[in-house]
Amino acid sequence: MDGALTALYGAGSGKDGRGRERAAGLGGSAPSVARWLGDIRTYFPSSVVQVMQRDAIDRLGLSTLLLEPEMLEAVEADVHLVGTLLSLNKAMPETTKETARAVVRKVVEELEKRLATRTRSTLTGALDRSARVSRPRHHDIDWNRTIAVNLKNYLPEYRTIVPERLIGYGRASHSVKKEVILCIDQSGSMAASVVYASVFGAVLGSMRALNTRLVVFDTNVVDLTEQLDDPVDVLFGTQLGGGTDINRALAYCQSRITRPADTVVVLISDLYEGGIRDEMLKRVAAMKASGVQFVTLLALSDEGTPGYDHEHAAALAALDAPAFACTPDLFPEVMAAAIERRPLPIPDTAAANGT
Repeated sequence: MDGALTALYGAGSGKDGRGRERAAGLGGSAPSVARWLGDIRTYFPSSVVQVMQRDAIDRLGLSTLLLEPEMLEAVEADVHLVGTLLSLNKAMPETTKETARAVVRKVVEELEKRLATRTRSTLTGALDRSARVSRPRHHDIDWNRTIAVNLKNYLPEYRTIVPERLIGYGRASHSVKKEVILCIDQSGSMAASVVYASVFGAVLGSMRALNTRLVVFDTNVVDLTEQLDDPVDVLFGTQLGGGTDINRALAYCQSRITRPADTVVVLISDLYEGGIRDEMLKRVAAMKASGVQFVTLLALSDEGTPGYDHEHAAALAALDAPAFACTPDLFPEVMAAAIERRPLPIPDTAAANGT
């Protein structure tokens, strides 16, 4: 354990057990790094291994070694490793690509297991509630709301309520009820968000009551909707890095909106706009005025609030489109609130008001 930590973080107390100076570093060869990866997986729990791997990539410049298949087979796969692999995608030799896809698929499948069931359950309920009808069949009656609106009809002598007005859930699964557009900034700082958004895009795309579109952008805009059934294909269709043109991306999304009152647009970006700022804000204002539910997420990841453009966040908040960081576990609740057109569940510490 001491040797593995010393190789990454430095010489520690300065002497080893034999009184010799310790020398930090893993060397430049794949075999020495592979041995180190094996050691840390032996001596440390998975959560610590992932942190040490990320530090090794950042501190020791090991990104290029991840282009070798034997290295990829040795690492502990996580969201951050996937982000690194995607950033190296264009430089990756053909002999490594299949191994890289296997690593990415493993992480994606684990995320789907963790997130899919709750997302579908939460959003199905939200879609049903957003499509309430006034003449429901018996098994579609929303009894809580029906009782609430009929309390004035309570008959004490019979200890019952006469339900003059029935309120029911709609049968959202039988037709498309809502349009969802995920608009994802694929600049390098958004790597984890791109991974999670791709997984959620696939989950939303599998729901018949939602018509889901997934758009990624840097200075260019790419529509990956046709690949939604496989988030791994979506991820390898992204190009992490480069500049950012939010205005151009929103212009494309706006052109695809046909039912504004039934549309939710989710912009996932740190808001460092390289395009035309005033035009970007005008587009957001126009979409909201037309009835679109607009959600701005500074990040979709397990980390805290990332670096972001405070001025742009404040400008969006002034348009009633507050920007905030969101964890993957909270995302289904955010989408449910947007679908039902109720206040978003923004944590007190997550809202970005530009201050």
